[in-house]
Amino acid sequence: MKSAVSSLVSSKYPAISRSLLQHASKPISQRTFFIPTIPRNTQNLYNQRYQKLQIRPNSTSIMASSFKPEQARAPTAFPLPTPPITKFKIGLCQLSVTPDKERNIGHAQKAIEEAAQKGAQLVLLPEIWNSPYSNDSFPVYAEDIDAGHDASPSTAMLSEVSSRLKITIVGGSIPERCGDKLYNTCCVFGTDGKLKARHRKIHLFDIDIPGKIAFMESKTLTAGETPTIVDTDVGRIGIGICYDIRFQELAMIYAARGAHLLCYPGAFNMTTGPLHWELLQRARAMDSQILDGESGVDSSEWWT
Repeated sequence: MKSAVSSLVSSKYPAISRSLLQHASKPISQRTFFIPTIPRNTQNLYNQRYQKLQIRPNSTSIMASSFKPEQARAPTAFPLPTPPITKFKIGLCQLSVTPDKERNIGHAQKAIEEAAQKGAQLVLLPEIWNSPYSNDSFPVYAEDIDAGHDASPSTAMLSEVSSRLKITIVGGSIPERCGDKLYNTCCVFGTDGKLKARHRKIHLFDIDIPGKIAFMESKTLTAGETPTIVDTDVGRIGIGICYDIRFQELAMIYAARGAHLLCYPGAFNMTTGPLHWELLQRARAMDSQILDGESGVDSSEWWT
């Protein structure tokens, strides 16, 4: 077999065969390898094509001197602000939701007050805390946040409590009605009771696992379009809602914009939730290098 290969190589490529046969038995460190020369016509073609490039010896230094790393980030990073305070308590409220909206509001108010009594300066409520989590319930329990007061008793309570207790509240989320659309919306209230930010859930959760769970948020809800970052008395906060935490890009945008804290009100189901709840919180905290806070509802009674 060896002789057959050798004769075949020798007949077609005599220069290559001599190099291979002479050095095949030598150690690699002692071998001289055959390097073919570039045919004259190919070399001429190369010169014709690339002679206009005019590559100069100092081109590397020119490129290095023109590189501006501060312009290489997208989006452009904002200077990290100094936190107003360096140490504070966060109250993460887990709530049990019922079909009684008035009771849900009263329960949330009590939880906020208890957290504040224990020293919490920032209180976080869960996702959809004033309504059962269903497509049938969202239109019934939805509130007009812009109208406020009687049209939005949930946010009216959050405004009153935050002002009275002088705390910052990331108000979980409630179904919001805006025109003919429904949103899953988080409102942030400052220590003065004023609405500082509103985040509409960007990534709607549609799931269908045969025999276990089927739910389509997109059947009734409209996805938000804008990341939300807000300056508060405890620092700069990036807001997401539940499934928003699944997407690293949103957290990285908040990190680039100088957030000190990420808040994700949630209502994870009991089918996929146990696999993702803690893991995703740790993942977002790790890849953004920002503290991550999340609160949830006791959803075992109404998640199917």
